[in-house]
Amino acid sequence: MNKIDFFQKEIEALRPVEGEMLGQIQDYYRVGLTWTSNALEGNSLTESETKVLLEDGLTVGGKPLRDVFEAVDHAKAYDFMLSVFQNRLIDERTVLKMHELFYQNIEPEYAGRYRNIRVLITGSQYSVAPPEKVQKEMDGLFAWVRKERAHRDDRDFMEFIAEREFESQKEMLRLFGIPFPREGQESV
Repeated sequence: MNKIDFFQKEIEALRPVEGEMLGQIQDYYRVGLTWTSNALEGNSLTESETKVLLEDGLTVGGKPLRDVFEAVDHAKAYDFMLSVFQNRLIDERTVLKMHELFYQNIEPEYAGRYRNIRVLITGSQYSVAPPEKVQKEMDGLFAWVRKERAHRDDRDFMEFIAEREFESQKEMLRLFGIPFPREGQESV
């Protein structure tokens, strides 16, 4: 927790982050998360091509239309996710809506619903639930989310969140070109 407090002091000096700067940060993550997520799935767009597509609406010649739809629809799902974070609710309806936004143009027959076929994750050693168990697994996930929201003193969960916060703070400092402070060193 000391690391988080230390970096937080640097970020607090930049506040308030609003208006144009907040929009730039949201755009940065919108492009970055869209590109990395889609790249993991084999999308051929580069990060620069993803940025141009999402921010300028320009497509890249010779790229598959599916890759373009994946990027545009992932960004729509990201925008929806930001809008639902206002009420901090993660439930089945929200997840299925995000799924619908993402798949609406690439696999419309599966968009917004749980799969009913077996799938494999290529290159992974992990198996996924068979289709008849997906609903039960998702119900378990949503029950866990509700429980974790109510269970505020779970040390492991807090450490997990603290590490995510620490990584986010390091990224914010990098975005603003601020050198990472070292403990015992005053900010410049």
